[in-house]
Amino acid sequence: MSEIWVPFENAESEFVEKRSRFIGRVFHVESEAEARARIEETKKRHYDARHNCWCYLLRQGNTVRYSDDGEPQGTAGQPMLNVFQRLGVTDVCCVVTRYFGGILLGAGGLTRAYSKGAHDALAAAGICRLSLWTLWTVPCTYPLLERVKLEIAERGGVIRNTEYAADIRLTAAFPEGGAEMFSARLTELSAGALSMEEAGEELLPGPRREIS
Repeated sequence: MSEIWVPFENAESEFVEKRSRFIGRVFHVESEAEARARIEETKKRHYDARHNCWCYLLRQGNTVRYSDDGEPQGTAGQPMLNVFQRLGVTDVCCVVTRYFGGILLGAGGLTRAYSKGAHDALAAAGICRLSLWTLWTVPCTYPLLERVKLEIAERGGVIRNTEYAADIRLTAAFPEGGAEMFSARLTELSAGALSMEEAGEELLPGPRREIS
């Protein structure tokens, strides 16, 4: 699987260029319907703005869409899109809102402003890499619970679900190599009484990374 980079979180940024106010927003989305909903949501929020220019890129169907929303052709949506393509970020929707300040920026000025709006919003959001983690069902006794949780975390794993009954069943996700290390530790902790079972795979985000 090739590397997949997505926004770490939704975020916004703002700056003023020659009295025009630019507000950039970045959203992590996974479908065209979700992207469209974010765009409409932003347009309603800024119904009084001169322009709400947007773009989105999705892994689903290799979908790419953008709009200049009344700005001169090629000065808004495409420059915004280029920011994400250059950084290899996908599953992203971006809307840059402009409140016109009365001074024309020209084609070059608009291109720079909309690129900055997209870049600054993504910088505020941060990015992270999606990777394939393995899921495991981990049986656990009540006395061992806190120790097992600690051992999972120390191997880079995360607990996705916990079921309480006579004993406990955890569903844990591990990055590459983590499950093997934890399995050996679980055997030691339980003196061989407990063993985990594979329960599938899941794409999960890694830690936040900054962009330059």
